[in-house]
Amino acid sequence: MQYDNKISLILDANSKNEAFARVSVSAFATQLDPTLEQLDDIKMAVSEAVTNAIIHGYEGIDNGEIYINCKIANDTLYIEIEDKGKGIENLEKAMEPLYTSKPHMERSGMGFTVMEAFMDNMKVISEVGKGTKIYLEKKITKN
Repeated sequence: MQYDNKISLILDANSKNEAFARVSVSAFATQLDPTLEQLDDIKMAVSEAVTNAIIHGYEGIDNGEIYINCKIANDTLYIEIEDKGKGIENLEKAMEPLYTSKPHMERSGMGFTVMEAFMDNMKVISEVGKGTKIYLEKKITKN
């Protein structure tokens, strides 16, 4: 697939960088002239993916990094968010609404559900000991 534009970011897996990731990806998406609602959808999905990488992927691991790649092709934004952390032991269970492995942290267990709800397409690939990669797509339609 030929892309019109792309960006790559590498961030420390630090909760202070979640807002930067969200704003950076949404700023990149503005070249597609999205609505405010579409921008909010993108920000919410990116926020959830980055937060999951920090809290779950790098739990107990120092110096983790989050890799974000965004591409635009025609009228679609493609986002990849990857960590090289612990990976997810049971991906099917982790993707169930309301499932959380961190109830003591008051986690809602809705991260993947939120990403799916706000994006047009989502795919998750994870390998224990190697990390997790989340693929998100958002088609920007003009009203």
